[in-house]
Amino acid sequence: MCRWITYLGEPIYLEKLIYEPTNSLVRQSLSAQRARVPTNGDGSGVGWYGARDLPGLYRETRPAWNDPNLRSLAHQIQSRLFFAHVRASTGTATSVANCHPFAFQKWMFMHNGQIGGYEKIRRSLESRISDEVYNARVGTTDSEAFFYLLFGYNLDSDPVAALTKTVGTVLKTMTAANVTEPFRMTAALTDGETLYALRYATDPEPPTLFFSKSNGQMMVVSEPLDAEEGSWTAVENAHILVAKPGQSPFVAQFSPN
Repeated sequence: MCRWITYLGEPIYLEKLIYEPTNSLVRQSLSAQRARVPTNGDGSGVGWYGARDLPGLYRETRPAWNDPNLRSLAHQIQSRLFFAHVRASTGTATSVANCHPFAFQKWMFMHNGQIGGYEKIRRSLESRISDEVYNARVGTTDSEAFFYLLFGYNLDSDPVAALTKTVGTVLKTMTAANVTEPFRMTAALTDGETLYALRYATDPEPPTLFFSKSNGQMMVVSEPLDAEEGSWTAVENAHILVAKPGQSPFVAQFSPN
């Protein structure tokens, strides 16, 4: 399974998140502590918002620990909102198009987990992606398909409802195809202002998800970045977190429909 982090707060340099912590994201790419697969070497990516509305992206198939360009960018790029991801493929090819985050218009998305039986329902799910966004899909992952499905459920006006309906659509499609493998995910979504983070699984083994807020800085992570685990709060299964600048995060139960 993949590992990812998000940051929302006062502008900081990316290296403060992915290189400097004791359990940094680059360290997790080599030796994750709370994942079934400790090595996440099938590519990496970062996304950020600057002076413009659209996010910037850097994605690369080299593992994060062996990417000098990532280290150089992390030393230079400063932002108030970062997404960063290291990938462990669940079967699709190692390619730039399959690396997270994914972005379309103002929206950015990344994911950890797997849609059970995806090979059986991929065509059905892709047929539900709206014409408006279908041609933007260039990869082959279930993660990217999930992202573009969101746009068919009024994502701009109600992101929580879009997530709810998209998960519901996936579950109904799995049921119709008699898929018995579990659907597991943690996902992060943002429009550049508000952060949405979801933890959900159909079995008792959802991927881990934690958040921490201090001094106006909000982080949501696959696993804590330091040894002080008391400063991190676990997000329970079937819950969604919503965070806005300058406000306390809101965590609510999540029920797909």
